[in-house]
Amino acid sequence: MNKLAIVEAVHAKLGGTKVQAEEVVDVVIDSVVSSLKKGGEVSIAGLGIFSTKVRAARQARNPRTGETISVPSMRVPKFRAAKALKDAVK
Repeated sequence: MNKLAIVEAVHAKLGGTKVQAEEVVDVVIDSVVSSLKKGGEVSIAGLGIFSTKVRAARQARNPRTGETISVPSMRVPKFRAAKALKDAVK
């Protein structure tokens, strides 16, 4: 499933135009992204929790040259599935 399929599902459920359905999906995605950028969490009941975590700085190796490279610490997105989602997938 991709974004277009989600837009079509929202359009089928709510009616209106496909442009309006796409705007609804975009608002949801933008809200999740902006909350994660601020360092917050997004909890969607039955789906899971979107959050960020800090990945520590580390030393990596370039496979071609064997040279050691310093990789800085960074925030990365994380998703924890809800129990309802885990049970539905089984």
